[in-house]
Amino acid sequence: MTKPVEGFSKLSKEEKIDWLSVNYTRTPETTQKLLKSYWNTDSDVQRLHDEFIENTVTNYYVPLGIAPNFLINDKLYAIPMAIEESSVVAAASKAAKFWLKRGGFSATVLGTVKIGQVHLIYKGTPKKLQLFFDEIKPNLIQSAASITKNMSKRGGGITDIILKDKTDLLEGYYQLHCTFETLDAMGANFINSCLEQFAKTLKSKAETSTLLAQNERHIEIIMSILSNYVPDCLVRAEVCCPVEDFNLNDSMPANLCVQKMVQAVEIARVEPHRAVTHNKGIMNGVDAVVIATGNDFRAVEAGVHAYASKDGRYTSLTHAEVKGDQFHFWIEIPLALGTVGGLTSLHPLVKLALEILDNPSAKDLMKIVAVAGLAQNFAALSSLITTGIQEGHMKMHLMNILNQLGATEAEKQVLVQHFKKKSATHNAVVDAFEALRNSQ
Repeated sequence: MTKPVEGFSKLSKEEKIDWLSVNYTRTPETTQKLLKSYWNTDSDVQRLHDEFIENTVTNYYVPLGIAPNFLINDKLYAIPMAIEESSVVAAASKAAKFWLKRGGFSATVLGTVKIGQVHLIYKGTPKKLQLFFDEIKPNLIQSAASITKNMSKRGGGITDIILKDKTDLLEGYYQLHCTFETLDAMGANFINSCLEQFAKTLKSKAETSTLLAQNERHIEIIMSILSNYVPDCLVRAEVCCPVEDFNLNDSMPANLCVQKMVQAVEIARVEPHRAVTHNKGIMNGVDAVVIATGNDFRAVEAGVHAYASKDGRYTSLTHAEVKGDQFHFWIEIPLALGTVGGLTSLHPLVKLALEILDNPSAKDLMKIVAVAGLAQNFAALSSLITTGIQEGHMKMHLMNILNQLGATEAEKQVLVQHFKKKSATHNAVVDAFEALRNSQ
């Protein structure tokens, strides 16, 4: 039985690998060789990666692909996408090519407000707490001046602080609901630093307040933390074209394609089971660009899915309609992104991805990411309402299956050719592979 380890974080990387492979794998030497094979040959680059997180033993690679031909607000982009799922980059590229011939994508940032909260418990009179807050609000903002100084010079900073009474949800529960403008930074550290200072100042001022009775001066600070739900940090991306130009393939007339596309989006709007998968496809595109540009895809995911539920039920993030003779397709999603700070200035591939995107501002990156999500959804729906999702997806997945089967390069060439006009289901690929092997 494996025993708990003491001081694991203090071991060298080699020692960590030795301990891990001996205690948790069947073939320690093979494990050690595998882990070390993913180390970067440039020791300086590897040291940089090692310091991103704790207890690093190796690098975990995710492919970085490029989806070209994205025309966004009349500017042509090649979009970097970091993702492991087959067909995502191909689908985005196909959508970009389709809309390139129809005027491209347009995108607009609707808001950039980010949120943080100080959560507290107060057992006194609500009106007195409000009067106390109104009196000290300027002090709260002033107390964070040293933190906000540089951000304010660039035009950002604290935009407001309000006191929210949440006692209908939890006894004694109030919060300082704070809003911020963080410009090109995602701003998590900035926001959290401000919030913690607000909490200290609030508690200190309460202890000497003449507005609060002696027994009301104890305010219990539970926590101070930013929120990843940012419904007012919003971006809209859209496409439109005449209905007669919406010809997805030769076997279905354009007006029927439009009709089925609108109905498919409506189904995702009213049916949560479909909406989850519908939105997951959107996030294939969103997450891939978020990861490639060094942003926090977990925060984005959480905020986007909360936004999809903002009206009391989980629903589609995209919308489609016909106005006159025009087909319109659009998305509105909250995206708190940064192009400075964090990994954006540390990870070599993140820096390269941002360079490929012409070093965008945070607002520009919001537009690009929203477009990637819209394109991904368009590509998925286009397949679903015409040939079905599996025809294209399984052809892209073909190489993964062949690699799992241990196919040689020569066998891969034969089988890729074989499945050009056939459905590449897993069983069909296995059968064709075994038949090819037997024939040899």
